[in-house]
Order: sequence, then C-alpha cells, then structure tokens
Amino acid sequence: MLLGGTGGPTVAADAATVSKSEIKRAQQMHVQVTQSQGVYPDPAVNDYVRELGQKMAAVSDMPDLEWQFTVLDTDAINAFTTGGGYVYVSRGLLAYLDSEAELAAVLGHEIGHVTGKHPSRQQTQGTLAGIASAAAAILTRQPALGDLTSVAGTAIVRGYGREMELEADEIGARYLARAGYDPEAMIRVVATLKDQERFEKDRARAEGREPRVYHGLFSTHPDNDTRLKEVIAAAGVAKVSATGEEQNRERFLHAINGLAFGSSRGQGMVRGNRFYHANYQFTMAFPQDWRVDNNANELVAVSPDKNHYLQLTAQAPPPGVTSPREFALRGLADRRLDRAEELEINGLDAYSVIVRGDPSPYDNSSNVRYVIISFNNLMWIVRGASRADDPVPSGDVLFMSAAKTFRQLRSNEFRLAEPYRLRIVKVPEGYDMEKIAARSPLEEYSLEEHRLINGLYPDGEPQTGDYIKFVR
Repeated sequence: MLLGGTGGPTVAADAATVSKSEIKRAQQMHVQVTQSQGVYPDPAVNDYVRELGQKMAAVSDMPDLEWQFTVLDTDAINAFTTGGGYVYVSRGLLAYLDSEAELAAVLGHEIGHVTGKHPSRQQTQGTLAGIASAAAAILTRQPALGDLTSVAGTAIVRGYGREMELEADEIGARYLARAGYDPEAMIRVVATLKDQERFEKDRARAEGREPRVYHGLFSTHPDNDTRLKEVIAAAGVAKVSATGEEQNRERFLHAINGLAFGSSRGQGMVRGNRFYHANYQFTMAFPQDWRVDNNANELVAVSPDKNHYLQLTAQAPPPGVTSPREFALRGLADRRLDRAEELEINGLDAYSVIVRGDPSPYDNSSNVRYVIISFNNLMWIVRGASRADDPVPSGDVLFMSAAKTFRQLRSNEFRLAEPYRLRIVKVPEGYDMEKIAARSPLEEYSLEEHRLINGLYPDGEPQTGDYIKFVR
C-alpha cells in the first residue's frame, strides 16, 4: 500500500512483538511474491534500499523485529508490506522518487503498517490469495479482460482501509523526523503520485482504455487532494520534533543511476509490435495497433476494439514430456479438443488445437485457440480468444499468424532485448525538457515521462547544470 494520507486520529504503535503466525505467513508469502514479481537483479540497488530500510526500522517502535526489505523487478509504481517485517518496493517506484528522504517516506509508511499492527488487525487472506494466483498453473489461469496488469500487483494494493492507511502515514512521518529526514518528503511523494495518476488518466483517455492507477482505485483510499492536505497537516506537526532536514538527493540519484526503466531484461522488451527476450533468446510479433502488456508472468495483447485477446506464457514440461503434443494432451486432458495439428514453426516443434469450453475473458465457456511451441526446455503457450467464437475464434487467423512469428533471436537482435536505463546527467546550456526528451529512445510520451521522473510534470523546466534523470 503506497502512501495513503494522514490527518486522522493518531494511534500510537506499541513496542509489542509481531505474532509468530504473522511472521510465518509473511515468510511464506515472501516466496510467492518474489517468484511472481521477481527480485531486481542489482545487488547495489537492493543493498541501498535495505540499508535505508534498516535505518528507518531502527527508529521505529519495533527495532528488534527482523526486518526484510526487497526491491521487486516490476515497473509498477507500488510499495507494500505483507506484515511480519517484510517490506517491498517496486523498481518502477524508485524511478519516480527524487531523493533519499522520499524513499525513506515510502519505507516509513510501510513500516508504520507493521508497527501499527495493521496486518494483525485485519486479515489479509484475500490479498494473499491474489498473489498466490499469480503463480498458479498457466494452463488454467485467466485474468480479467479489463485488468491486464500483474495479478499480484493489483491484489496487493488493496490496502488496509482508509483509517489504517492514514495511521501509517502519521506513524511514517514520525519515523522520518526521528531519522533526521524532512517529514515533508511524504508530501512530495504524494504530489509525485498525484502527477503520475493525472498522466495515466490522460493517457488512458487518449488510448481509449481504462486507466491503470493505484490511487483512487479502491474506495478505502481517500482521493489525492484530500490525502495531500492530510499529509501536509501531519508532516507539519512531526517536523516540530525533527532532528534534521536531510534530503540526500545526490546519494539517491547515484544509487539509481543505471536503473532499468520500464520492462527489465528479465521481463523482455516490447519494441513496437514485437517482443524480444534476451534471457530466453526468442522474439515474437503481435498484430499492429494492438495494446501489448508485458507483465511479470505473461504477455497479453488486446485488439483496439477489445474483441480479440492473445496471451503468451511459458511452463516447464513435466518429467518425460518432450513434445508440445504430449504437453497439450496432458495439460488439457479434461477439455474437449478439436482441429488438432502438429506444426513446425521456424524450425521449432509446435502443436495447435482449439479447446472447446475453455475459460476466456469473454465467457466462462469459449472456444480458444492454443498453440504450444517447444523452445529452450520450455513450452511456450499462445492462447487466443475472441468475443465471437463459433466454430473458432473470429480472430483465429491473427492468432495463428502471431504464433508463427515465434522464433529464436538473431545475433543482431539481442541489443533490442536490453532495457532502457536511467542515467543521471547535467542539463547542458540551451536545453529544455523537450529537447532533452527528444534525444531519448522512448517511443511514446517521452516528454511527459521525463517530466514525471524529474518532478516537473506537466510543464516544468530544469535549470542549466541541474542533475536530472534521463532515459536511454
């Protein structure tokens, strides 16, 4: 749950220990969270966040708890705790923060949930079940059509309810003051999130889709304007007892220099309508103009009219299963299969079949196209579903065409599978943000993104000689 606001009644966190059952549950969830979301594979970034988290935990009301801080390899803008001292920050959120004090505010808020006893005061089984579903068997899992973001990410941000979110902000502001950071850093984080939400809503409107935002998504959270006012009030009170007003901006910028922006190498890259994955060494193209979402466990593409849906996932075959046909017949043994065909796709063994009565985003019982391709000791599963599906999905020609573009990466394509990265640069004389953004390889909304990551949205400009984040 990212910063929720404050200004509600103060509930002091006591120094009592967290229950053993909560710690055990959090330990179990840690395995599921890190498997479904992935840990960002940069030890320096993880060490930095861990060090700052321990600094904030040391001034909390539970300094003796075994705290664990993890950076997740996802571009979602999020932070959360599953209780028991386990706190997670997404790589995506780090890109939009501007100082160590702001990161400390995020961590202080999540620590505040734990010390405020929020996990024990509210059962989180629904949230945990949502995360667990992200790691479920992919032959049976089906996300909702309107929600193409990570299942784990959207489940975990349900929050603890308005009252507890407000408490966590108030507790976190107090911890910021104790650690020597300016409590108003929490205000700046909320302002950043407000800008991010505003941009996402404008972008979604232009693209004709629903916005994918955290704030305001659930009724338990106050709207941003209310939250901002409440945080300001609490931060002002906390600042009275502050021991310092640290920002540590340069240290923070140094720590995130080189941070992956957008998809990471482990997730693969979407370039135009083609997907590249260096680790798995393959590429695949999707129909032009389709929206492609690169999530932690799947690739999902949806046609502009939302009448066709295409999903790519991967699964290790069971022991002894070597062919796509064997894999399909075993995994789909309880389904009615039709129009089965063994194929060769760009030199790879494949198996294509229509599954009758298969779950899809359009109906609980639809005719869905499966194409299973064997490559690099994994079975790659292409699933295509359409709103009209009798006797085959109406988009079947598109599904088959997309599946037949699956192939091994060529040597000159590996560079296309590398992520964009943040670089900390000085603004040259004569450069404004438009000129800076034009030099970035970002294909869409480069100007807006550069303003957002530098706290200059919607129309701010940097000064000559300022250090800013640049995506390249």
